[in-house]
Amino acid sequence: MHPLRDIHPTTFKKGKIMRFFKGLLVGIILGAVGYWFVQEKARQHPESEQRVKDSAARAGASASDAAHNFSDAFKAELDALDLRPDQIKDEMTRTGKIVRKKAQEIAGHVADATADARIVTEIKAKYAADSDLSVWSISVSSTDGHVALSGSVPSPEGVAKAIALALKVGGVVDVTSTLEIKPK
Repeated sequence: MHPLRDIHPTTFKKGKIMRFFKGLLVGIILGAVGYWFVQEKARQHPESEQRVKDSAARAGASASDAAHNFSDAFKAELDALDLRPDQIKDEMTRTGKIVRKKAQEIAGHVADATADARIVTEIKAKYAADSDLSVWSISVSSTDGHVALSGSVPSPEGVAKAIALALKVGGVVDVTSTLEIKPK
């Protein structure tokens, strides 16, 4: 005779539930003891704790410096490409579009559909990673490396950033933008 067959089904379920809660209680107790142990060891070695805090502070300062240097370099690149906000506004008023070519032309480069698809995908990925640009508001197309941007951005700075990011992608010959400026 099987020992579990003689047990009433509700008694059997209660036993499983009780074992579960006992195991849960033991797990909570062991976790609390482990947490206490780690905290106690940290209090016994304050110099280690201070080293961790100092390292975190240095890492934060380095990240801040790197971000500042990147910002300065990006502003210089926008100036070199004639993508300052005042230039964007002026050119949009005069022609209704912005066209910028890469400094180095790719001689004899024959682009195919897969290269254009890769270009569009890389540009869209850059827009998705940038908090100032909406990948959903900017349409990107590419034909033989000639990129066209359309849609809207909230400012002339957004137009400049969209063009500059597109020009950074390999295989891009030039970028034509008809992006409209629509403040949020």
